[in-house]
Amino acid sequence: MSHRQRIVIVGGGFGGLAAAQGLARADADIMVIDRRNHHLFQPLLYQVATATLSPGEIAWPIRHILRRQNNARVLLATVTGIDTQRRQVLLEDGSKQAYDYLVVATGAQHAYFGKDEWEAFAPGLKTLEDATAIRRKLLLAFEAAEREQDAQKRRALLTFAIIGAGPTGVEMAGAVRELGRASLKGQFRTIGPEDIRVVLIEGAERVLLNFDESLSAYTLDALTALGVEVELGQMVKAIDENGVSYGDKRLDTKTIIWAAGVAASPAAAWLGVKGDKSGRVGVNADLSLPGHPEIFVIGDTASVKQADGKPVPGVAPAAKQAGKHVAHVILERLRGRPSDMPFAYHHAGDLATIGKSSAVIDFGRLKLKGGLAWWVWGIAHIYFLVDLKNRVFVTLNWLWIYLTGQHRNRLITHGGAPARAPIREVTKEG
Repeated sequence: MSHRQRIVIVGGGFGGLAAAQGLARADADIMVIDRRNHHLFQPLLYQVATATLSPGEIAWPIRHILRRQNNARVLLATVTGIDTQRRQVLLEDGSKQAYDYLVVATGAQHAYFGKDEWEAFAPGLKTLEDATAIRRKLLLAFEAAEREQDAQKRRALLTFAIIGAGPTGVEMAGAVRELGRASLKGQFRTIGPEDIRVVLIEGAERVLLNFDESLSAYTLDALTALGVEVELGQMVKAIDENGVSYGDKRLDTKTIIWAAGVAASPAAAWLGVKGDKSGRVGVNADLSLPGHPEIFVIGDTASVKQADGKPVPGVAPAAKQAGKHVAHVILERLRGRPSDMPFAYHHAGDLATIGKSSAVIDFGRLKLKGGLAWWVWGIAHIYFLVDLKNRVFVTLNWLWIYLTGQHRNRLITHGGAPARAPIREVTKEG
């Protein structure tokens, strides 16, 4: 690279990618560092976990996305720290990347509220690896139940617990229920769709707490009609390999999915600052790090307040807006026009889908629910996919499932076997 200004962006998610693309015309050298080679469209990750979409339909190589941006370079590496005094990003292999400006956009990770040992039994959903592992666990549960002779053990195998009734939990619950219907109908001989049990556990008194109460009520009714059991006001007390304990109840299950909380990446420790209770980094109004105007922190990594005092939500649009804002601030500085323009988040609305033909959308004054909301939700998500090919493939997949009810991506990958006899051949459809 030349001796121009060096801008390092850590993280190739929504925020980091928006920052890199916003600097396309910058007279500077830009480096995007990520430990994975792909950008992931996380809002549809649950559809990979439930065999609706394949991984390649919601993820794209970062190099491909930035291939026409001549001032950008992509580095596949794991960051282990940041030397703010020497202005260097420290990498796992011992190398260092110097910067003049640094954008930290490292996203969030699972949070188990001090019970990290639960992660072994209740995986969360943040990466493609998480999604394919959950998909494998779901499909192997069906296979193991088909072979199980003990009724109690079979019931545990066909019981699926989802903890947390935010958008991810609600969407997972509906999708798991429909996956069970599609996979078991006419394709297994000893188990059927009526044997599937999906339990959604939430500590609050309603689902979708950030949505309008009328939409929460509709969602609860829709989930119940779909066959999902919703347990509200129930705090999880214990999780182990045989089930979950909540309130004064015990649920025997072999499959538990965590959708109850997230925490920021270790960025606060890297930067030598104290994060908030979720590990997020406090920033100035322009998203720069206090005392370090050359460092910006965005997305789920940052703790940002809106004008009304409410926190900026950890959603993809907020990260993209922050990335574009930081790019603008850096461009102004590179042009000799120092700027401390405050970041202003514009909330477009909240969306969540419930199964294959129902959704809820809260646009503030405008609220939608049911089939119309599902179409709006689908169009919105297709629009934000990176390229035309993925938009076409996702649309065709959804249309196929809508018309037939069949999930085409029910493949068990990366080995693994039911608790009893091993599977000697790769299981194909069903």
